[in-house]
Amino acid sequence: MSSRSKPEDNLDIVKKLLNNLPSSNYPHLVVLPEAFVCFGAGDRAQLDMAEKYKDGAVQRELSSLAKQHGVYLIGGTIPIDAGERFSAASLMYSPTGELVARYDKIHLFDVDVADSTKQYRESKWTQPGREVVAVDTDCGVVGMSVCYDLRFPELFRALRQAGANIIALPSGFTRVTGEAHWHALVRARAIEQQAYVVAPNQVGVHDNGRETYGHSIIVSPWGEILAEQAKGEGIISVEVDLDRTEEIRQQMPVAKQNQFEVVNIHDTK
Repeated sequence: MSSRSKPEDNLDIVKKLLNNLPSSNYPHLVVLPEAFVCFGAGDRAQLDMAEKYKDGAVQRELSSLAKQHGVYLIGGTIPIDAGERFSAASLMYSPTGELVARYDKIHLFDVDVADSTKQYRESKWTQPGREVVAVDTDCGVVGMSVCYDLRFPELFRALRQAGANIIALPSGFTRVTGEAHWHALVRARAIEQQAYVVAPNQVGVHDNGRETYGHSIIVSPWGEILAEQAKGEGIISVEVDLDRTEEIRQQMPVAKQNQFEVVNIHDTK
């Protein structure tokens, strides 16, 4: 998606895209990009539109769309009220419209980038998450992550330890950082954890001049790019083979052979 600043415009785009889903005899997992419902209006606008958890127009719309199309739907991220800040919450709805998982983005993008925005300080407006989230679905065990999380492989290992064989990565990677690192990092996380990674990214120049990289990709547990949309809005789709995933994990049992543990530093305080 190339999300705009007005939520209603973006929801209209989501509806049109869902109408173009390929037919399949298997369950669909649909993943929307980070901040799909409002991008390019600034963090203050995200705070102003933040909804109460389980109570808001965007959440109701996501639930309705998941039920209408009979899919598991991950709503990229939407701002959820967290007091003086908001949580960048990735919400998953089941084919019956039930909310089955919530993941709040853990790693916040506080960096300097050589682009037109120059400085990003997500922590000023966003409350970081703390919990690792993986949920069992008819598609597989889906681990949840968001954008900048991609640079922290420990989270992805924790998701593998929680049983994930598919990892969702809704993103809004900038053009500059995307050109440098996007493909390498997404493929690396898939290879390391021997899991599918579904990585939809924002694309294009947005209302506030921020430019995102696009190149939405789906990567196999062997690191192959199975589908990619470099530019423009649209849908990419693949059928996953979880038997192949298990075969790769048995032939190269890196999880069993690993000599190091992953510890959540927040659990040690």
